[in-house]
Amino acid sequence: MNKLPERIRIKDIARLADVSVGTVDRVLHGRSGVSEASRKRVEEILKQLDYQPNMYASALASNKKYTFCCLLPQHEEGEYWSAVEKGISNALRTFSDFHISVKTIYYDPYDYQSFAKAAKEILELEPDGVMVAPTVQAYTENFILRLNEQQIPFIYIDSNIKELPGLAFYGQNSRQSGYFAARMLMLQTTPTNGTVIFRKIQQGVVGSNQQENREKGFRRYMQEHHPDCIIYECNLHAESGNDDTEMLYKFFKLHPEVKSGITFNSKAYIIGEYIATQDMTDFNLIGYDLLDRNVACLKNRGISFLIAQQPELQGFSGIKTLCDYLIFKKDVKHTNYMPIDLLSIENIDYYSNVNYANQD
Repeated sequence: MNKLPERIRIKDIARLADVSVGTVDRVLHGRSGVSEASRKRVEEILKQLDYQPNMYASALASNKKYTFCCLLPQHEEGEYWSAVEKGISNALRTFSDFHISVKTIYYDPYDYQSFAKAAKEILELEPDGVMVAPTVQAYTENFILRLNEQQIPFIYIDSNIKELPGLAFYGQNSRQSGYFAARMLMLQTTPTNGTVIFRKIQQGVVGSNQQENREKGFRRYMQEHHPDCIIYECNLHAESGNDDTEMLYKFFKLHPEVKSGITFNSKAYIIGEYIATQDMTDFNLIGYDLLDRNVACLKNRGISFLIAQQPELQGFSGIKTLCDYLIFKKDVKHTNYMPIDLLSIENIDYYSNVNYANQD
């Protein structure tokens, strides 16, 4: 056998297997038109050489176009999901050489039928891959089953449905996050005074699996460590444009002894701005996500701590994983938990300036 070059080329494999370059190419890409004998010879040579094809160069040369669909909750500019979309846009630029496109379709998080309608629209498009922020399992299940039937790989973002596993998941461990938040909150307050959970709710729907699981984790900690602490609930309007001032006023007038609270959605600023205007300096509030108004409340001490979950990185990583799997034929990690970052007035400036999309 002649000495081989350091970098094995397709023509080297063809020579060793005594077949054409075209035959090797068809075997590498799993295409038809190759006899069983030739395929076995090529595969044996590949195994002997431990050949790793340059999938990056191969993908560039193929000129194949890839269409991805993202199913996300409706939102206003500047809210949590805007950061996810920023990560998606960064991924589009990063992988622009590989002819990928992304179509985002939105659903009303407080209307399960809206999710089903948006999911149907995606299925009709027959995309190469999907990234989805799921609603409750009962309404997500049909969509996932149809994706599997059509052999469309999908990524979960924000919350995971373990009973219906996807290619990968990016998001926090929601119950662990809620458990951690309860522990941090109880370090700041006297449990005998009670605490309050603020919710954004519409017709009995919270609007997010993640929020529900955070609350479950929160209540688990409280039951284990402070079972006698009364947990109050203050349900605010989910619809945009509603003024929650009167509802907050009534709650605090009725329960002046309560000095701590938490909200599991990204609109902590609604409570934080009220606390700041009422000069309630002895009230400790924990919220989620680095919205501009949340950060302003943190700096004005209307919010004590924020828990960040890196939505921009989630959006970027979801698209990157679809590219890794479909274009570069890489193995991908299934469960990818985001860190539970506790942010205070002392470290918020660092986190506000991090560009997560540039991290691998």
